[in-house]
Amino acid sequence: MKPINLLEVRSELGAGTRGASMGVDALRVACLNRGDDYFRRYSLDTVPDLNHVLFEPNHFPFAKHIDSIYTVQKGIARAVELTLRRGEFPLVLSGDHSSANATIAGIKAVYPQKALGVIWIDAHADIHSPFTTPSGNVHGMPLAAALGDDNLECQRQEIDAETEFFWRRLQNLGEPGPKLRPEHLVYIAVRDTEAEEDAIISRLNIKHIPVSEVQAKGTRQISREVYEHLRFCDIVYISFDVDSLDASFSRGTGTPVADGLYLSEGENLCQDLLENERVVCFEMGEINPTLDRENTMADNAFGILLKATTAIEKRLRLNEVTGRGEAQAL
Repeated sequence: MKPINLLEVRSELGAGTRGASMGVDALRVACLNRGDDYFRRYSLDTVPDLNHVLFEPNHFPFAKHIDSIYTVQKGIARAVELTLRRGEFPLVLSGDHSSANATIAGIKAVYPQKALGVIWIDAHADIHSPFTTPSGNVHGMPLAAALGDDNLECQRQEIDAETEFFWRRLQNLGEPGPKLRPEHLVYIAVRDTEAEEDAIISRLNIKHIPVSEVQAKGTRQISREVYEHLRFCDIVYISFDVDSLDASFSRGTGTPVADGLYLSEGENLCQDLLENERVVCFEMGEINPTLDRENTMADNAFGILLKATTAIEKRLRLNEVTGRGEAQAL
């Protein structure tokens, strides 16, 4: 069976609140507390981070630490690419969500001619650029980078030449040019956006499934509808930010938002979506145990991770038996 390879990414350079670098270790603690052997069952690579630069002055107010983030993202993209080229399934456990741009770049480096679908399960749209960001936090920008869209129609500030230099490098990470088409992106549970994000989502007509729709239809039906929308995509990447969960379940994250998914809905949604044979990568991020009590967020997230991994293994076994999944062959 095609093996799973865990990629641990501890960078939190893109976050606005400190502590996401400890998310992976919080998951490990949750694993130990359950008496599980999860982190011994799979091969594992750790991507180098540059979190020490957080102790140094930031020179990029509209894309904080973007120079170091670019260096880190090159490592993430390379790790994802090498995992896929070895015939393994990359399961990325990340700190802040800016890493998703690099994950997408790594996938497209292996499959440059294939249409990539992205399922973004998150409270936030993460589609700002340095030209529109209100915070300067790069974890709010990965989809703008992957889409290659600066949203200049909503520009709120000028950026300096050095910031733009590194922003273009992020947009052209791996294969040059956009990695994602707007019609191949699906938002699930996004509910905390700024006006600039609302404008670009409307302009690009990005599909959005609100929490209320998940709860009304159930995760199995939502999964069917998502893959119907992505029917022209050859491969799919699923990115799960723990703040997609309701704030009652996700206090241990930098930006919790009310009226999110219930824990069981998060578990079932990931499980249902990951059973599709086109999925080539799964990512989970933004766990911050410094904002939590008794490691609750990581324990909840670990439960989702277990169900997600079970679904991945089930589907990989099925592909092996039936010979399906050949469309993803290199």
